[in-house]
Amino acid sequence: MRRCDREIQDIFEIETILDNAMVCRIGLAADSRPYIVPVCFGYSNGIIYIHSSLSGKKIDMLKKNPQCCFEVDRFNGIIGNEQPCAWGVGYQSVIGFGRAFFLSDMKEKKHGLNCIMRHYGSGMHEFSDDDIKNVSVIRIDIESMTGKKYG
Repeated sequence: MRRCDREIQDIFEIETILDNAMVCRIGLAADSRPYIVPVCFGYSNGIIYIHSSLSGKKIDMLKKNPQCCFEVDRFNGIIGNEQPCAWGVGYQSVIGFGRAFFLSDMKEKKHGLNCIMRHYGSGMHEFSDDDIKNVSVIRIDIESMTGKKYG
């Protein structure tokens, strides 16, 4: 990281950012074309869970190349200055890399969906077998992540 003074090394602080972020952006690459997509997510114990329809660009790309990256951030406001080029933005962010796995086990899919629901404050839910069969649940095993903050 170029700005070591802004690096977050404390895993608790990094996980707090993940717990409080509302959107996760997933970076994918297949056929030498990058693609970024914002998703709802849940985080638990070094794993990010996302859900999706059973088909689409994100699904096709992850099937071709399960290596992906992710980014979450929290905007904390503009930091003004008398000098226009000295303005800044207060933020916290986490960027990481991992490998995506499509879950097929019903129990694992329910766990992933509940992780997402908990993230958005909705607690635990019961899902019907039809609910589970009609959605993709993707587990991203995090291989590395770094945090950064300013302001």
